[in-house]
Amino acid sequence: MSSHQEYSFFGAVEQSFDKAAAFTNWDPGILEQIKQCNSVYRMHFPVKIGDKIEVIKAYRVQHSHHKTPCKGGIRFATSVNLDEVMALAALMTYKCAIVNVPFGGAKGGITIDPKKYTPYELEKITRRYTHELIKKNFIGPGTDVPAPDYGTGEREMAWILDTYMSQKPGEVDALACVTGKPVTQGGVRGRREATGLGVYFGIREVCNMAEVMKKLGLEPGVEGKTVVVQGLGNVGFHAAKYFREGGAKVIAIAEYEGAIMHPDGLNENDVFQHRKKTGSILNYPGATNITNSSDALELECDILIPAALENVINGDNAPRVKAKIIGEAANGPLTPEADEVFTKKGSLVVPDMYLNAGGVTVSYFEWLKNLSHVRYGRLEKRFTENQNKNIIKEIEGLTGKKVNDTQKSLIEHGPDEVDLVYSGLEETMITATREIMELWLNNPAIPDMRTAAYVVAINKVATSYAELGIFP
Repeated sequence: MSSHQEYSFFGAVEQSFDKAAAFTNWDPGILEQIKQCNSVYRMHFPVKIGDKIEVIKAYRVQHSHHKTPCKGGIRFATSVNLDEVMALAALMTYKCAIVNVPFGGAKGGITIDPKKYTPYELEKITRRYTHELIKKNFIGPGTDVPAPDYGTGEREMAWILDTYMSQKPGEVDALACVTGKPVTQGGVRGRREATGLGVYFGIREVCNMAEVMKKLGLEPGVEGKTVVVQGLGNVGFHAAKYFREGGAKVIAIAEYEGAIMHPDGLNENDVFQHRKKTGSILNYPGATNITNSSDALELECDILIPAALENVINGDNAPRVKAKIIGEAANGPLTPEADEVFTKKGSLVVPDMYLNAGGVTVSYFEWLKNLSHVRYGRLEKRFTENQNKNIIKEIEGLTGKKVNDTQKSLIEHGPDEVDLVYSGLEETMITATREIMELWLNNPAIPDMRTAAYVVAINKVATSYAELGIFP
């Protein structure tokens, strides 16, 4: 256990940064500025829980202001500490840079176990936290825009929004102060599944690269590949869903109580319902139980998707991981020591800081929606449908043939908000994957895809500083 105590998540991010900085030509001062967290806010505030007063510890870190607003989720967990929040804020900066989302990185967290509080008590804690952020100008559509993360969701984001709006009456863009809201409160369709879908789009693009697959001894394409998913939270669930729908076989799913395995593939929704009913994923009909959850990470498979917490694959267990492709759906699931092991083994690690950027990408779309005060597709949906109808009519007139109804409904359909969001996410993930791969394949000295991703991020952030100059 002692090694876990000494492990610094922020230190690991700095280590990866330094490894990549060696492949760039920027001024050391600029690199130092990019690496550091610009603003760190640690707070303690009292909340009345029942008839007692509890002092709550919380954080908000703004890592970079090379672009504003800053952006990053809020975590509710007992493990939340300054080191973790700083690391996640730094990853957000690099993540946004890689996928060309114009935000600086930030992160927030409250050190509590949300399961121990009633919804009313959680609401009090969330609102008080928001109030503390407002007081110090650490939240706002143009300064810092939080989002959900581990332990939070749409409900908490709605409370944050309401608290912000009540203290900033008449602020026309107030809806954009937080993302991941319920759709009825200015949220965007497609936000909930965004991270898992982004993971799928990223890995699919990597699998479509014939030369990369050849090196791994795999056939191109996602179809027929075996997948192991660790974590059946929002990200793991949706990643499993899209891999299954894309023709891959999800042969095992792991959760903290244990793991289950089925060689013919599992349906994530059935597993989820089973867990809801019985309180555990174990004893799922037809599947084999794996008592020790972390053993699932070492199963024979093509693709391993760690979608739970950080630091699950380290120097100790990495040599036993058999997957050819490790897709980091969680933040920081691999330690720098694990990276070294996989580089030597020739396994491909698709790094978190870009692979799980689907959430922030769709958060960006939500922020834009809030600033434009109109939902996606409202203006163009019927226009596109009518245009398509006219084209079909013309073609039918010219050829004397009728288009059948099934084809007609496919062609005539104008885009809904969710179609446009998925399309924007797909474009973002494909472009980012190609950009990182191109840089990596053209620089044989760069050891792994993570370092290549960091180089891409550092170049973009440093370019901002170079072009904007340094004040004063």
